[in-house]
Amino acid sequence: MEKVKWGVLGTANIAKGCTIPGMKIADNCELYAIAGRSIEKANAFKDEFGFEKAYGSYDELINDPDVQAVYIPLPNDIHLKWVNEALCHGKHVLCEKPLALNADEARRMYDTAKANGVFLMEAYAYLHSPYVESLKKDISSGVIGDVDYIESAFVTQGYKEDFRLHKEQGGGAMYDLGCYCTTMILTLADSEPETVKAVAEFTDLGVDYLTAAIMKLKNGIRASFNVGMNLGKNTNARFDRLYIHGSKGFIKSDVYYNQEGEVSYTVTNDKGNEVRKVFVPQNYSLEVTQLGECILNGQKPHITPEFSIMNAELIDSVLKEIGYY
Repeated sequence: MEKVKWGVLGTANIAKGCTIPGMKIADNCELYAIAGRSIEKANAFKDEFGFEKAYGSYDELINDPDVQAVYIPLPNDIHLKWVNEALCHGKHVLCEKPLALNADEARRMYDTAKANGVFLMEAYAYLHSPYVESLKKDISSGVIGDVDYIESAFVTQGYKEDFRLHKEQGGGAMYDLGCYCTTMILTLADSEPETVKAVAEFTDLGVDYLTAAIMKLKNGIRASFNVGMNLGKNTNARFDRLYIHGSKGFIKSDVYYNQEGEVSYTVTNDKGNEVRKVFVPQNYSLEVTQLGECILNGQKPHITPEFSIMNAELIDSVLKEIGYY
């Protein structure tokens, strides 16, 4: 099988724990190059994962002519710089969510991708999951009737010294966690937002620590979500929830975002309760494989520019509502 030569721009935890392991099992991916802020960090990743080359700066990787695609797991505030650097050097790009700090940045990135004839895709691994596809099929089949309300929640804890706690680096619950809820709602509702209201609790450093929002979409569906970085003080637990209400029943799921293995949700209607079980492979391998298919065979990116921009606009609306900027 033909493979895409990938470079990884950074040694972030999500790269180490999630995406690079996914890349290793993606059939059309070749782990070619890794770059860190120091050659020592890059060499450690090279030795652990089997990259062919290691670079002690991001520029060196970007300028390697053999790198075809770049995965970017860097802090939110420098996505724009390094995405555009990669695109302008003719590299296809998979960039961690949130792609941009606002919709204008997102538009500029996609314009740059188009101008350079390369693909840019935002990395929402969970959206590639058969689990989400199964939810969409049940909704479209009418098993719960016409959907009128969607609720999602994603609340974690345990943040210490982290860029997600700093406003100047694009920190806060909305950027880090809320983007999961907004993309889930937009995917399942299949409609653009019409009105948005939101409130938040802020830290002393000016980032939202707990955010709640309600919205109405143009097709009439209402939705709400809660996200937070401060679930509690005494455990490492997290809280994920998805509820989809329809005219003939509802769907309920407590499965974590980006879960793999056998996962389930419950459909309740006039026939009773039915548990749907879906086998989910490693989601990060799915997103890498899919962008590889775009590069090699001309597939359309699963996470389209239009979807990412619409989601960025929704995040902008929430952040403006809560007074983030």
